[in-house]
Amino acid sequence: MQPRPRPRPRRLRPPLSEPAAPLSPHGPWPRPSGGATDRTLEHVQELHDAPLAPLTTFRLGGPAARLITATTDAEVIAAVREADDSGTPLLIIGGGSNLVIGDKGFDGTALRIATKGFELDGTKLELAAGEVWTDAVARVVEAGLAGIECLAGIPGSAGATPIQNVGAYGQEVSSTITEVIAYDRKTHETVAVTNAECAFSYRHSRFKAEPDRFVVLRVRFALEDAQGMSAPLKYPETARTLGVAAGDRVPAAVARETVLKLRAGKGMVLDPEDHDSWSAGSFFTNPILTEEEFAAFHARVADRLGPDTAPPAFPTDDGRVKTSAAWLIDKAGFTKGYGTGPARISTKHTLALTNRGGATTEDLLALAREVVAGVRDAFGVTLVNEPVTVGVSL
Repeated sequence: MQPRPRPRPRRLRPPLSEPAAPLSPHGPWPRPSGGATDRTLEHVQELHDAPLAPLTTFRLGGPAARLITATTDAEVIAAVREADDSGTPLLIIGGGSNLVIGDKGFDGTALRIATKGFELDGTKLELAAGEVWTDAVARVVEAGLAGIECLAGIPGSAGATPIQNVGAYGQEVSSTITEVIAYDRKTHETVAVTNAECAFSYRHSRFKAEPDRFVVLRVRFALEDAQGMSAPLKYPETARTLGVAAGDRVPAAVARETVLKLRAGKGMVLDPEDHDSWSAGSFFTNPILTEEEFAAFHARVADRLGPDTAPPAFPTDDGRVKTSAAWLIDKAGFTKGYGTGPARISTKHTLALTNRGGATTEDLLALAREVVAGVRDAFGVTLVNEPVTVGVSL
């Protein structure tokens, strides 16, 4: 049977060659440029040999040959078009919370998306890609709406959330995103990608699968008016902390504050004074194994830890089993605070690799490789890094 073709995101009307209706206070979409230079870029902030480490939560990485900061959708599109037309390598930077940049930096144009736009119409929310995500969550909760309150404290920008299908404490953005407005570098159009077309899965999406094609401009959500209450709580730790049962609702503000406290206790809320938060949060994704792979893994656990040890197991909708990367790391001998150099495992959470100050990207990668090899040797499971790597790899 031939696979069904993936539906194509609809092109916004009118096309880029004509003025389009504005999606934000920043005005219409830009017209395409006939050459490599676009007048839209005349007033953007541009730096050369620009440090990139301060733009990442790891505070690591070398400089970019050129750094452009775009504050409107028009500037974003113009910068992308200019780079593509001239064949210049392009690095998109949002909040920098999921980025590992090599010590040599980036020999091309780094585009920092700093657009602003928060529009709430009833239960419909539209965020510009450059909006600070955790601030947007706070505003949504303040408005009495539910659906993203358990995603509080996640660092980074709104535009990054659909790429990773950001999730935590029982919620994922895929459950509330209705569509993503993006610039399609292949067709040179601004398109609306519906939720179904985003192909969301665990920490994955179409945008992540095609990293050089789409540049997220706007994200649209459908939230719930639950009279100030949260969505039903799905995560056992959150419910247990609040003293309620899974599936119960609590005031959305209470759910948000609880999640913030839980995250802070694990070093997962940005704090310049806390080196445990000089990280990318969870550095590895939770492995998802077939039944056969899980059976082999379970046997390795029994051999190493004893026949009565039951590893974490969470059945998925497709018949596979998800287990815990944090558990694997800890049981392989990499406990909290592991390491002797400037890059170490967080003292609060085994899933976070951290810069204790003065680390290099190579220091971080050496630690990551040690953890990956140790877990593979102990349990036969290969961990996969969650952050995007630039100029380096594990």
